[in-house]
Amino acid sequence: MNRWDGKSTAALAQRGWKHSPTICHGLIQAALEKGEALEHLQYIDDIIVWGNTAAEVFEKGKEIIQILLEASFSFKKSKLKGPACEIPFLGVKWQDGRQQIPTDVINKITAMSSPTNKKETRAFLGAIGFWRMHIPEYSQIVSLSTWSPAKRTISTGALSSNKPLPRSSRRSLMR
Repeated sequence: MNRWDGKSTAALAQRGWKHSPTICHGLIQAALEKGEALEHLQYIDDIIVWGNTAAEVFEKGKEIIQILLEASFSFKKSKLKGPACEIPFLGVKWQDGRQQIPTDVINKITAMSSPTNKKETRAFLGAIGFWRMHIPEYSQIVSLSTWSPAKRTISTGALSSNKPLPRSSRRSLMR
């Protein structure tokens, strides 16, 4: 059996309401629970549904839209997307149930040389931006790239001679 793991999204707002994320999320969630909506994922006013076939996704989306229309919500046609195999949701492209890092972000990161100072490190971190959560051991990489043992000295206590920190202290600071 071929599995079609496509998705569909919708962004909506209730008529006559000012947009408050907390209120909006609660109202939509209550309407969907009352209408016994099928499996879906909701974040404030974005909703995503999925299924094995395009027809299944379309039917689920249609049912959720009907539930919300009965609860006095309105939709902009331009905000309804799908069904599709790859779809943007919460600013991220989703494919096969996983977030996909855009190729332009990957190309930009791979084209950069390893940072050698704080300014280059900040530029690198800015390029990574949102995608840092997908990089394994990100915090350790960043702490190592900003660590400069020659510049780190202690002028008080037992090490008052301004010597670089001992190796064991470096490790404890990096954690």
